[in-house]
Amino acid sequence: MTRISAFQIAAALLLIGALSAGADDTVNTQDLAVRVDKLADGLEHPWAVEVLPDGAYLVTERPGRMRIVRDGKVSGPIGGVPKVSARGQGGLMDVALAPDFATSRKLYFTAAIANKQGSGTEAFSATLSADEKALDAVTPVFTMQRFTTGNIQYGSRIAIARDGSLFISVGDRGDRDRSQDWRDDAGSIIHINADGSIPADNPFKDDGKALPEIWSKGHRNPQGITFDSKDGKLYTVEHGARGGDEINEPEAGKNYGWPIITYGRDYSGAEIGEGTAKKGLEQPLHYWDPSIAPGALAVYRGAMFPEWDGNFIVAALKFHLLSRVQRDESGAFVAEERLFEGEYGRIRDVIVAPDGALLMVTDEDNGALLRVSRAEANNG
Repeated sequence: MTRISAFQIAAALLLIGALSAGADDTVNTQDLAVRVDKLADGLEHPWAVEVLPDGAYLVTERPGRMRIVRDGKVSGPIGGVPKVSARGQGGLMDVALAPDFATSRKLYFTAAIANKQGSGTEAFSATLSADEKALDAVTPVFTMQRFTTGNIQYGSRIAIARDGSLFISVGDRGDRDRSQDWRDDAGSIIHINADGSIPADNPFKDDGKALPEIWSKGHRNPQGITFDSKDGKLYTVEHGARGGDEINEPEAGKNYGWPIITYGRDYSGAEIGEGTAKKGLEQPLHYWDPSIAPGALAVYRGAMFPEWDGNFIVAALKFHLLSRVQRDESGAFVAEERLFEGEYGRIRDVIVAPDGALLMVTDEDNGALLRVSRAEANNG
């Protein structure tokens, strides 16, 4: 007789619950009612979404595909995507549209790429063809300096600064000591110009103490990176180990501590590093313990939810939720509301659309693209 454990039964029920959560739901939050609409499903582990100028959506799938969702229909795969290393946490990951995409059709994307040494994070520029069927002029603009055999913790989000330069997050690749090696891209925030050259304001451009592309170090696995459109400040959200997920404000040349200081423990329960603070190492703006496994970060600036202005919206893989973290006038984080917990699956990405709605993708075998809007706006 085949034996089914209680764990297997619970896991099956959780999966059924995630898949049965309805599209077009109305959900009450602390401040208002929101509506969640399913724009598309059948996506295989979608990782990122962007809004095209005509309102269609560009979505990446981790196995190595980009697709366009328009009017509820999902396109075939866009050609020209390079071969990715879709193992473990690796594959095709983030995508970001150039500020002048409407005329240039230029975009950037990140992926885990393999070579003889293993795999690592690489970023590319490309142009989307006029018929939307292919990427043209695909060009690497950043390749992390050392590839290794592990297949975890690639980081891999992109944020575009007001001057058009790129900030790219790179994880420690499962080797924590790399985060403190300034001659190693792992565990860093990288800053490059759009063509891959080194910006003049990089802290180590000419002194040789660190790789010239490094902006900040001491990060574990930053899978969220964004600018606050109001003041231009850069923020990241990154995975801790067992606890210790962090929001940071990466500044030039600074060290954010991993693995010397952390608010988490090893998965075994053992302590990591030297405690939670040390002179010369930066403190997080906010941390979670236990971990929520953050996948992406947006600072809300939009017309649809004025009640949430300035709130940090964090996509979470664990607990299947969005975390809405509120700040006071001094900028301190003071409260958190957890939205959609357990309803839609592992939320990998969240962005603010041009109309102020939130867009999410769920990192599942049958992943979905979801839109969160104000319920009254849809009923009025």
